[in-house]
Amino acid sequence: MSALNLKAVEIIGHRGASHEAPENTLASFQLAWEQEADAVELDIRLTGDGHAIVIHDANTKGATGASKVVAEQPLAELRTLDAGRSKGPQWRGEKLPTLQEAVAMIPEGRRLLIEIKCGPEVLPVLEQVITASGKRPEQLAIIGFGDETVRLAKLRLPRLQVYWVVSLKRGRKPAGASAIEDLIAKARAMGVDGLDLEAGPQIDAAMVRKVHQAGLQLYVWTVDDPELAVRLVVAGVDGITTNRPGWLRERLT
Repeated sequence: MSALNLKAVEIIGHRGASHEAPENTLASFQLAWEQEADAVELDIRLTGDGHAIVIHDANTKGATGASKVVAEQPLAELRTLDAGRSKGPQWRGEKLPTLQEAVAMIPEGRRLLIEIKCGPEVLPVLEQVITASGKRPEQLAIIGFGDETVRLAKLRLPRLQVYWVVSLKRGRKPAGASAIEDLIAKARAMGVDGLDLEAGPQIDAAMVRKVHQAGLQLYVWTVDDPELAVRLVVAGVDGITTNRPGWLRERLT
């Protein structure tokens, strides 16, 4: 595989460099940037008092060890929790970041993929944070599983790239071959810019070509297997999300 092909593919840190650092923390994002990730992906939810906070689950138990429902708690209370201790003593004291903090960290020439884990109620706050940040539109993208939420996100933030996150698997079996045609049609009807699909052997050059011919981009998640990553690069995907951005880039080169 040539270096030119690799340059055409974004290496995206999944919740930062989350293999080594506590996921969805500023430390994890900083490590991903240091590992030369082209982009970082993170998750957001709305707090009880209307702030966009970076966390994957609806409950803080998995991230901090303390059980609190994010949507019911004020930001100040959520910020007292330790999001680093479960990953190791060196990460003790890491806080759940605000979206504003994460956006401020984006280096020049890189970008942030913001996954909406709640619903469209977060969109006004998301727009406010993005507008106040001063970041250029090409430094930010919106992703999410909720088809109506990402459709509304594209309407509200038309200058940003918006990708619809989808798993091609139903239970333990891959979806049928017609699934990609249906996804392409729906994505175009939604007005989004691309698909962000769960990585697997069904994603090949023919599938990527269909997506590109429809005027959409194709991203994949979450890949920590270099052999699979090579196949996906050769197939022509636009970006690969990984828990180990620096490690994966070294193996691809």
